[in-house]
Amino acid sequence: MSGTTEMHSAIIPPQGIWWTDANKHERVWVIIAFVWCMVLFAMMPLWHFKGGQNPSGIRGKTTAAAFSERVNRMVTEFKVAEENGQAVVEPPPGSDVYMQAQMWRWYPVLKLKKGATYTLHLSALDVNHGFSLAPLNINFQVVPGYDYGLRITPNSAGDFRVVCNEFCGIGHHTMVGRILVTE
Repeated sequence: MSGTTEMHSAIIPPQGIWWTDANKHERVWVIIAFVWCMVLFAMMPLWHFKGGQNPSGIRGKTTAAAFSERVNRMVTEFKVAEENGQAVVEPPPGSDVYMQAQMWRWYPVLKLKKGATYTLHLSALDVNHGFSLAPLNINFQVVPGYDYGLRITPNSAGDFRVVCNEFCGIGHHTMVGRILVTE
């Protein structure tokens, strides 16, 4: 048959120069990239245990209604003020404090004491949200249906912002909460 090409499987290598050895500069960059990957891989567990980033916490299943009810009970019991329609709560040291993520807000504003230990519970009522405490480098994924509890002891006073770092919809950029830490 004239004008047809020979058919073969991929096991037979194509004709021509399709593979040449990597030159010196390519080998150097591949080695540098591999070494850097190994450094980052080793840093993940080291940073988890030694650096205190993304510390282990208490996880449990919940429902949006049950978590919202716990938040509202805390607000009713410990509300001390209201700012821009947002409740400010000041729970006593050693207590469980709750913050819920919901399009497009963190609720409520927490007022905590420096040096006191609390268990901070986080959950989302609707979609995944990200909890990023600025200016600190603390980041958590807040997932609906789960209560993530974290033992915290604020070690500096100030006005800290909670930013959602997981895109959650059109109002995502307005989702900023507050944690006030007083002396």
